[in-house]
Amino acid sequence: MAGVATEYQFDFSGGALCLDFANTVGDRPRNAEEHLHDWRDLVAWGEQAGVVSAPQAVALRAAGARNARESAKALASAMAFREAVFRIFAGLAGGRQPSATDLDVLNTRLAAAMPHARIRARDGTFTWDWAEGKPSLDRLLWPVARSAADVLVSPDRVGLRECASQVCSWLFLDRSPTQRRRWCSMKTCGNRAKARAFYARQRESAQ
Repeated sequence: MAGVATEYQFDFSGGALCLDFANTVGDRPRNAEEHLHDWRDLVAWGEQAGVVSAPQAVALRAAGARNARESAKALASAMAFREAVFRIFAGLAGGRQPSATDLDVLNTRLAAAMPHARIRARDGTFTWDWAEGKPSLDRLLWPVARSAADVLVSPDRVGLRECASQVCSWLFLDRSPTQRRRWCSMKTCGNRAKARAFYARQRESAQ
């Protein structure tokens, strides 16, 4: 019997939701590794990111299944938004200002999202939340747009980095005390770089 396919486990090492969303593609532009192949993948990302609850994810999957054409359009629109987010923050990480076109894409998304924003009282404090209601295929992108806006106006913006690995293009916020973080994750790219450097030293010493 064929094995049951397991849901892809997304990485959330970017330090901001918008960067984690941009990182649903790896190794741009060389061998772009796409992780959003269909609408269900986008919903899975949202559920793993905590953007939607498990019941909301079930409702969104059902809404997408009922209207395959609309869910395909929503996925294509989400991916176009993701590329604009990547260009904005990769550019800033490289010392370049974002284009007016990409900022327009973000502002359009932000304008669509903010009417749904709410302040909730929770455990003696207050937090941002989103209005409940009929499942919206754009629901997953509301928090992403707000996250992108928050990073752009935050002092954290100076910590924007693109992974230094030659086989990774993931973005992250460097909040380390020294501001010298180079890798999206030491568990992956950092360890691979250390291993390559170790073997290079070994080869040199053997010559």
